[in-house]
Formats: sequence, C-alpha cells, structure tokens
Amino acid sequence: MLTNSTILITGGTGSFGNTFVPMTLAKYNPKKLIIYSRDEMKQWNMAKKFPNDPRIRFFIGDVRDKDRLYRALDGVDYVVHAAATKIVPTAEYNPFECIKTNISGAMNLIDACIDKGVKRLVALSTDKASQPVNLYGATKLCSDKAFIAGNSYTGGKTKFAVVRYGNVMGSRGSVIPFFMETAKTGKLTITDKRMTRFMISLEQGVELVWHAFNDMEGGEIYVKKIPSMNICDIATAVDEKAEQVEIGIRPGEKLHEQMIGVEDSHFTYEYPEYYKILPQICNWGSMEKMIKGGVKVPEGFSYTSDNNKEWMTIPQLREWIEKNRVKIGSI
Repeated sequence: MLTNSTILITGGTGSFGNTFVPMTLAKYNPKKLIIYSRDEMKQWNMAKKFPNDPRIRFFIGDVRDKDRLYRALDGVDYVVHAAATKIVPTAEYNPFECIKTNISGAMNLIDACIDKGVKRLVALSTDKASQPVNLYGATKLCSDKAFIAGNSYTGGKTKFAVVRYGNVMGSRGSVIPFFMETAKTGKLTITDKRMTRFMISLEQGVELVWHAFNDMEGGEIYVKKIPSMNICDIATAVDEKAEQVEIGIRPGEKLHEQMIGVEDSHFTYEYPEYYKILPQICNWGSMEKMIKGGVKVPEGFSYTSDNNKEWMTIPQLREWIEKNRVKIGSI
C-alpha cells in the first residue's frame, strides 16, 4: 500500500519519526516522504541522515496552522500524525498550549486531509488517553474521538484510525534515557516503587502503524500486546548499583498504565498480536469486514500494566539497552 506513494508525517523529527522514516524508506520505497514539523534545527540535523535522498522532503509547519497544512498535503496519499505536546508536567502547567496542539491541531488535520483527498491517516495515541487523569491524556482522548468521528464526514474517501501504546523504550523524554543520564550521580529517583509501565520499542510502534494502514476500515483503535515492567526493575536494569530514591508521584502521573478500560470491553476484539477497539458510533462495530476474525474480549476486560500476562525481565531489558545504547544517546 505505501509502496510508491506520497506519505506525510507530522511531528516527523521526533523519536518516532526518526525511526519511522528510515524503516519506511527501506521497506516500502515511497515516491515521497514529507517530514512536517516546526523545529528547523531538528529538521537540519535529521536531513544530515538522508543526504541526497530524492524521496525525502522537509516542510516547516505547525499543526495549529490549517493553511500551512493545506499546502503541505497537496498530493499526499497517507498521513501519520505524530505531532503532540506530550510531557505530562509541561501540559499540566501550560494547558492552553497543549490543547492548541493536541486538540485544535487534530481538528485542523482532519479537515485538511478530507479536503485534500488523503486516502488514510493513522494517528498516534497513548495509554494516558484511556481514563485520563492528566491534561495530556485528556487532550489525546479528545483527539482520538475526533479522528474516529472524522470517518463520518468523508463518505469513505478518507479513512482515519488510531494506534495506542505505552512507554516507548529509549524515546526522547522517556524513563530509560532519563535513568541513564541521572545514574551518573549514583542515585535514581523513583516516583513510586509500586509503579508499572508497558514497554514497547520504537520499531514495534512503527510496525503497528504499518499494520493499521493495511488493516483499517476507518474508526479503529489498535492496541499492541506488549510486556510490562515494574519501575524499580527498569532502574535496576539501567544501573543496579545506583541508589533508588522514592520521591512521590508527579502531578498527573498514574501508578499503572491503562490501554483498554472496562468500558471499552464491549467494543474490543482480540487478535494474536494486538487488540482492536471498534468505534462506538454509527454501528460501525457490527461490520464483519472491520472485525476480520477477531475474538470478542470478555465483559469487564481491561488491559493495564499491572494486570498484564506478559512481563519483561531485568536481563531482557538490560540486553535491549546494550544493543541500543548508541541509538538512545542520539535521540
């Protein structure tokens, strides 16, 4: 599907974009891949990784700017929406800015994609959008709802879907590079020693987006099955000699992550490697072509980082860190 197509990724100079772009170039050889973001220096640095590649285009712009989106989307077939204000404390202290990017930006992109005839869009979401307790999660829930409802406006010409996953190992601002940096002091700060987190690699996140593009009918939320870890085990994997100091949960932080809540269980289907939450509006969830052989989860089902069946061990994470140490440092 993506082969010989024109793809645009918003927020394309972030951690996800820096993995999505080379993987997609190698696997699908698109005609054009447009990196849309607002940070000129990140674009400058990223461009150095793809010297003289005629398929790559860089486009300075902000999802808050609808006119700029309209220009950028000329001739685009597929869109990955990765742009977001996503640091939880930053969003708590700057709510207006978070809302402008995460909600207004999503609305702008929906309108622009429909008007410009984009075929399919996959938006990146977060575990924090499931029963949100912080502003970032609340804005992403609104964004998810907007993209799902966007399918009502297109007559099937443009399709929107969402992928949801938890802590991305090694991504900028995530706990692993934070621990790797602060371990130099001999101490690692733990907000709560009971805390658990889902663990997914950037490569797995990219593969889930690829799958969504190929599988989607419009309106689905895809949730990949991934392992959990206790926060203390993550810290130990980074540096077993560092002292772990408990400092208390930060504003808007959850003790355990949730990707599928009990309320979603009525619309959730299970597959070998992922779950799919079907849309709750327009009776789309009854469509067999959307279910595609999935098995309905039991009533009352939830998917949280503390009730997970799969757990990553300290040696497994330590091995992953050693294999990816250079990459983590460059993100």
